[in-house]
Amino acid sequence: MKAGNYREMSDEELGIKLQDLEKQLYEIRSQAVTEKLANCKAVINMRKEIARIKTVIREKQLTK
Repeated sequence: MKAGNYREMSDEELGIKLQDLEKQLYEIRSQAVTEKLANCKAVINMRKEIARIKTVIREKQLTK
């Protein structure tokens, strides 16, 4: 998702999405240790998505 899409979401939706992505990141990391990943860049992409969401949350905090 693009950051613009995250900016349109409410704070609660962003929090839920962030928790979901962090759970997925944990699962992907555990898969990377125990078995082969189908997509080698999955961990990197997931971390970038989490960073985008955290950035949008911080922007909303600063504008309040």
